[in-house]
Amino acid sequence: QVQLVESGGGLVQVGGSLRLSCAASGRALSSYLMGWFLQAPGKEREFVAAISSSSGATWYGDSVKGRFTISRDNAKNTVYLQMNSLKPEDTALYYCAAGGSVFRVTSKMSYNYWGQGTQVTVSS
Repeated sequence: QVQLVESGGGLVQVGGSLRLSCAASGRALSSYLMGWFLQAPGKEREFVAAISSSSGATWYGDSVKGRFTISRDNAKNTVYLQMNSLKPEDTALYYCAAGGSVFRVTSKMSYNYWGQGTQVTVSS
């Protein structure tokens, strides 16, 4: 069993930056493909980014390409999401997920473990 805890969310102005962290316990994350998803009120959970177990491959949703960067530190059992040039439409609850399939990285159904989420609010 893997427990995931997100942190780093908050209120930021348009154009600002935030760095989200996802700390794991229970098992080493080193063998898991990791992902970030967001969910805005009344909307479906949406893929943001994913990273392979070795950090050799990354994937991004179209709306965040060039602005967000996913990374991981397996020694610290932590995954990060650096978010730059934030827009009001980035406002959502951001979830960390573990255990995704490399064949379905953008599908939330592919992931086995989820955190509780951290709120990101971008004000204009």
